[in-house]
Amino acid sequence: MKPTLIIEYCPKCGWLLRAAWMAQELLTTFTNDLHAVQLVPSEVAGRYTVHLNETLLWDRKREGHFPEPKELKQRVRDVIDPERSLGHSDR
Repeated sequence: MKPTLIIEYCPKCGWLLRAAWMAQELLTTFTNDLHAVQLVPSEVAGRYTVHLNETLLWDRKREGHFPEPKELKQRVRDVIDPERSLGHSDR
């Protein structure tokens, strides 16, 4: 079964649009590789995390910033298909 990507974001911080934009970027790149991308409003203030099934790919607090699409695409790729080229996102 294809993995599900979960973006948990803080709605009180106004991060829904950021989460939706990242979901769009990931769905465009991994159209045939993902089962779904879920946007989950967090009950924890300031949270912005990205999981691929149970694997934590990004935690804004741990990393110190929001992910750029390139960074997150590389991390998703590294889990689901490490040999895959992401073209300009690999540079």
